[in-house]
Amino acid sequence: LEIIVTIVNVNDNSPVFKQTNLTKTVPEDTKVNATIIPREDLSATDADLDTIYYELTTEAPDTGGYFAIKGVNNPEIYLQKVLDYEKIKFTTLLLYARDRPVNSADTTLTATATISIFIEQADTKPPWFLPCTFINTDNNICISSPYTGRVNISEMSTAPLTLEPGPIYAIDPDYTLNEKIVYSIVGGDTDKVFSIDADTGNLTMNKAATSPETFLLQVMASQVNNIQKYSVASVEIKVINKSDHAPYFKSSIYRGTVSVGLAPGSLVLDADVPSKPLMIEAADDDFTDV
Repeated sequence: LEIIVTIVNVNDNSPVFKQTNLTKTVPEDTKVNATIIPREDLSATDADLDTIYYELTTEAPDTGGYFAIKGVNNPEIYLQKVLDYEKIKFTTLLLYARDRPVNSADTTLTATATISIFIEQADTKPPWFLPCTFINTDNNICISSPYTGRVNISEMSTAPLTLEPGPIYAIDPDYTLNEKIVYSIVGGDTDKVFSIDADTGNLTMNKAATSPETFLLQVMASQVNNIQKYSVASVEIKVINKSDHAPYFKSSIYRGTVSVGLAPGSLVLDADVPSKPLMIEAADDDFTDV
């Protein structure tokens, strides 16, 4: 008697990952579609020789959409969205391996791998002059206002010039890198009246300005390691006549009168001379009377 016995493979083995915990550091400037973790590091095996179906989810909040797998049967993880270190510094992904398709009515066995991804800040931003104002909600573009200052005509200051809203100063906004910044004057100083300290940004004078004019300097802050990472700020220096005296009021108190019911814009009359409007006068001894 010949007996034929067919062994039916029972689904009694779960998929197995080679590694159930992986850690990966990804530079911020990684190109979109670049492979983050190759297929061979993520593929699971199944002793039942079943086809394995993969699914990738994001465990950390607000980091969905950055990473994806190549396909339901290909667990290779790639970058599908530009990274921004200001938005995402770390994320945890969960990769599921199933021996049946998702939503299958058959008994499904599952394995899980946890993938920790750290984002490494890259040199992506040019220097920022401070103070500056953010112009977008992502806080990755900061625009500075022009610097302003004054010097006296025919006088050469030996100290660094005082500027508003503060001294010339720039930072590397890629703060974990904090690349060294150097300063230079790249425009507006045709007579070489001014110099700038390459390391500190202090603005000083080489010689006196001989005419009442306004200098519109262009100051560049660039990274030492990459001159293509730079920003330019405007510095307005007005040349003025020297002021030895502060202005003062000619009287310590002024008294005026108004009538009830006067329309807006009506004159206030001098209390001592009611026929004249009240005049508030200031003087400055730096200016002679004409």
